[in-house]
Amino acid sequence: MRYVQENAFVLHARPYRETSLLLELLTAQYGRIGMLARGVTGPRRQLLRAALQPLQWIRFDAVQRGELAQLANAEAVDAAPRLVGDAALAAFYINELTLRLAPRHDPQPDLFTAYARTRERLRAGEPLAWTLRRYERDLLQSLGLGFDWAFDGDGQPVDAAARYRLDPEHGARRMLIDRGAADRSDAPTGQALLALAEDEMPAPGDLAALRRAMRRVLEHHVGPRGLTSWQMLGELSRAGVGGTSAEP
Repeated sequence: MRYVQENAFVLHARPYRETSLLLELLTAQYGRIGMLARGVTGPRRQLLRAALQPLQWIRFDAVQRGELAQLANAEAVDAAPRLVGDAALAAFYINELTLRLAPRHDPQPDLFTAYARTRERLRAGEPLAWTLRRYERDLLQSLGLGFDWAFDGDGQPVDAAARYRLDPEHGARRMLIDRGAADRSDAPTGQALLALAEDEMPAPGDLAALRRAMRRVLEHHVGPRGLTSWQMLGELSRAGVGGTSAEP
């Protein structure tokens, strides 16, 4: 199979042997693709190597042979966002999450669009926590793992004043008994769920509870190995550098 002038975002790149790279790309037409880029580390291939860095939007030609495609040519479509600090951690997180959950060779045009939109939100400096919650929502939806945020798992309209647990398999479950602040820490209000449904940023307290609830859902799908970005955030918190606004 040949890929000709195919659009993709680079999710991951790592050295392979002395002069090559192993890549993971997200395409609209073919989903996630693993690729081998040979001989890209020499001084004459600097432009090509620069185009094969995570978060970069590229157009490429390649041939699929077995599990990995073989890169023939690639060029950058635009300049990747220049991110530092919390924004860089947020970008690492969305790449890692996409890499872990999106299957290979399964067309994901909606996911491609959501990734492109999130990339531009990071470039524009939009609020990171809200940017990440929206991407998590869109990622789950595009993979068939999402919820109808305006209704609970039993098909009842979400009550803005109630609190809900997010069950990865069942959807939102209304809490019948409020046992206190500790019990509510990962139970967002119905108002937060409705805000997510309407794509309107919830209040800061609701946004924090929504983050913790979404983490539980994602942990279920990612599996016991977790994500490196979650581990990094935990290490930063233990080192006294907590409070990052990226909040993956």
